[in-house]
Amino acid sequence: MSKIDDMLAKILVDPLTREPLITVQSKDQIISEIKNQSGQSYPIINGVIDFENDTNYADNFGDQWSRFPKLQLDSFNGTKISEKRFFGALKLEPDELKGKLVLDVGCGTGRFAEIALKAGAYVVGLDYSSAAYVASKNLEKYSNFRAIRGDIYKLPFEEKSFDIVYCLGVLQHTPNVEQAFKSLPLVVKKSGYLVVDYYWKRLISVLGWKYPIRLITSHLKESTVLKILSLIHPFVYPISRLVIRTPVIGKALSRLLPVVNYCRDYPELGDELLREWSFLDTYDNWAPKYDQPQTVNTVKKWALDVSLKQVSCEHVGHLVVRGFVE
Repeated sequence: MSKIDDMLAKILVDPLTREPLITVQSKDQIISEIKNQSGQSYPIINGVIDFENDTNYADNFGDQWSRFPKLQLDSFNGTKISEKRFFGALKLEPDELKGKLVLDVGCGTGRFAEIALKAGAYVVGLDYSSAAYVASKNLEKYSNFRAIRGDIYKLPFEEKSFDIVYCLGVLQHTPNVEQAFKSLPLVVKKSGYLVVDYYWKRLISVLGWKYPIRLITSHLKESTVLKILSLIHPFVYPISRLVIRTPVIGKALSRLLPVVNYCRDYPELGDELLREWSFLDTYDNWAPKYDQPQTVNTVKKWALDVSLKQVSCEHVGHLVVRGFVE
C-alpha cells in the first residue's frame, strides 16, 4: 500500500453513516474497493475512490474537463499560470507543503494538485464530477496522490484530518455557498491552514455579457450549451482579439463580447492555446447550474463564524480568504 493510501485508511469514513471504512486489496496488493462495517462497498475505478456515481449539478465540469483534460496543467502548456495562482492564493512557500497531508477540494483535472505534489505534499484530490477520473489519469505518475469522487457537503473524512485544505475556483458553483465553505474547517487539523476563493461580488463583476446569457444557458443541457458555443465562438473570438488590442479601453470593451479572452493576461500561451482556453472558460461561464459571487463582508463573516484565526482576505485573481483552524 502506498503512503497516501496508508494515510487515507486512517481517516476515511462513510459519507452517509460516518462509519470507518476498510480497504479491500486484490492479490496484487492494489486496493480494489472500500467497505464500511455494515458491508456497504464503494468501488475504486481507475485509481478513483468513487462515492458518487450518479449525475449531479457538477456534470458540466466533468464534461469540460474530459474535453480539455490537460489544458490548464502547467506541465502541458509550458507556463507557470497555475503555479502563480496557487502560491498567490495560499501565500505559502513550496517548502511549507513538503510532507503535509493536503486536501484539494474541487480538484478538476489536477492543475493545482500538480503544483502541491511537485512541492512534496501528499495530496487527496476530491471532485464531485467525473473530473476526478481525469485528475487521476493526469497525475498517475505521482505515488503521493489519490483522487476521490465525493460531495463537499458530505466529506468522507474524519474530522481534523488534513494539515492544509484549499478550495480554488469551486465554491461559487455550489448550491449553498455558505454551507459548502463551513464544511471545510471540520476536516482541517488543529492549527491547520484553510484557503478558499470566490468570485468577487462587485459592480464590475456583474457588468457585461456573462450573467444575462446565463439567464438562459444555466437552464439548458450541457450538450446544448456546447453546441451553441461551438457555433458562436469561432466568429466572436476573432472579433474579441481585435477589440482587446484597442489602446487603453480594449480590455474593458472586450467584456461586452460573449467570450472570455486572455490575450493580454497570458500571452505566453500562444494563439492556439489562448483560443482553446477562451472556449473552455466561456463554457465554464455559461454552463454551470450555479454561479454565486460573494462580497468581502460576507466571506469574512463566514470565516469568523467558524472561528478561523489570523483571517486574511484579498483579491488574487479571485477573492481569497485564508485562516488557521483552532
